[in-house]
Amino acid sequence: MGEHRTLLMRANRLLGASLVEANLVKIEDLEAANERLLELLQNDSERQATLLGVLMYEKKVLNEDVLLHHLVDNDGIGLIDLHGYEVPDEFRKSLDLGMCWATWTVPFDKEEDFYFVATAYYLSPAVRAHWTKQLGKNILWYATTLEVISDYLEKLEADLAKAAAAPPVAKSA
Repeated sequence: MGEHRTLLMRANRLLGASLVEANLVKIEDLEAANERLLELLQNDSERQATLLGVLMYEKKVLNEDVLLHHLVDNDGIGLIDLHGYEVPDEFRKSLDLGMCWATWTVPFDKEEDFYFVATAYYLSPAVRAHWTKQLGKNILWYATTLEVISDYLEKLEADLAKAAAAPPVAKSA
């Protein structure tokens, strides 16, 4: 995850600025949350190092439902729940999980030239720019919760670990 630390910091910093600009959090709450975020990073708790998580679960100054309604009403993006969604093989093999954790974002499907991307960090311009650079301009964005992203990535990690532990399939002659 260390290789994605700069991306993680930039994603969180710009997310915080957008949350304040949208009047979803107060600047003093953001400053306190940023201090906590730095503590988490110093303790190598990078998966817990999410400004959104600190604001919602620790500081309790942001309600995730309010954020999601804001995204739908102001940015016109849809919502998605990836529970029960099967990860396509294309993503299972090539997805950089550290990048996904750092940005709280996952591409979850592709149809022709369009990627379908779920994120809890849509308000971070750094996240949108990063994924646009990775995937191209044809992205259909969906908002989701931190829990959905976390569950999806943990399921993917478990699937990859199981596949790595499985004995190789013998080829018949």
